Amino acid sequence: MEREAKVEIIRKNTLEVINPEELDKKLDKKSPIAYTGYEPSGKIHLGHAITIMKLKQLQEIGFKIKILLADYHAYLNGKGTIEEIEEIAEYNKKCFLAFGLSKENTEFILGSSFQTNHNYVGNLYKLANLTTLSRAKRSMDQVSRSSENPKVSNVIYPLMQVADMIFLDVDVALGGMEQRKIQMLAREHLPKLDFEAPVCIHTPLLHGLDGDEKMSSSKGNLIAIDEDEEKIAEKIKKSYCPLKEVEGNPIIEIANHFIFSTQDEILIERPEKFGGNLNLNETELIDMYVTGELHPADLKNAVSKFMIEYLKPVREYMLNNQ
Repeated sequence: MEREAKVEIIRKNTLEVINPEELDKKLDKKSPIAYTGYEPSGKIHLGHAITIMKLKQLQEIGFKIKILLADYHAYLNGKGTIEEIEEIAEYNKKCFLAFGLSKENTEFILGSSFQTNHNYVGNLYKLANLTTLSRAKRSMDQVSRSSENPKVSNVIYPLMQVADMIFLDVDVALGGMEQRKIQMLAREHLPKLDFEAPVCIHTPLLHGLDGDEKMSSSKGNLIAIDEDEEKIAEKIKKSYCPLKEVEGNPIIEIANHFIFSTQDEILIERPEKFGGNLNLNETELIDMYVTGELHPADLKNAVSKFMIEYLKPVREYMLNNQ
């Protein structure tokens, strides 16, 4: 595949790539490494799926994928005991494979398997000397649980994430926009330690079904990728989907990221008295929704039917690999 085509795939449905010139150099490598980390803290949901889809695309154009199952990070972020977190990590690993990542070219790494390593800790101390307390705290703004009394763990966390990139020999760091400040910390400080800064790819955040700014396990405002059919239909039916409003509308976002990334049109089924069935592309759907010609209930029904079918292979994989 030509480099231009690879770059186009990488940039599709991302908010930014920092920076494109460095990406060219990474693509010169025979098997560049793309990494992302996930806290094993609950269900793998559609918010995670946006980054998993990008990992699959990177895999298809020749990247080796490393997924950090960040158990120590989850522990520092108050997500449970180490034992509880490691059990969830095993479940999460199955979810990633169920969603279609290649088992042969995906390496799953438990954070605790290397984060007490002598060299790792040495680099962590060096990063601590380079980073101000206020910078470390700011980098965690969208990652950690909000608290009036933040703990020391909140400033260790981002430094560990930067040190992870050294140990995992990362060429590309992928994450949602909540990771941006930490990744910029890595790009600033890693060259000071004589390590190459990773290219950073940032994907959009998916709003929670309740309209919250982020879908998350802790808030329960999610659709898990292994959710059963009835739950998907029920959750979408009850979800926040304000009439005529597109910005911050989770149902519109699900349509954009999951439906129109795989097909050109969506079927809207309606009784004849309400205008009959419609086949709409992305632009047409947005236009009709903004004007009120498309009702939230009809949009929800269409998205629900699509997502039930879309996630069927995941449900089947999980049932067959219990």
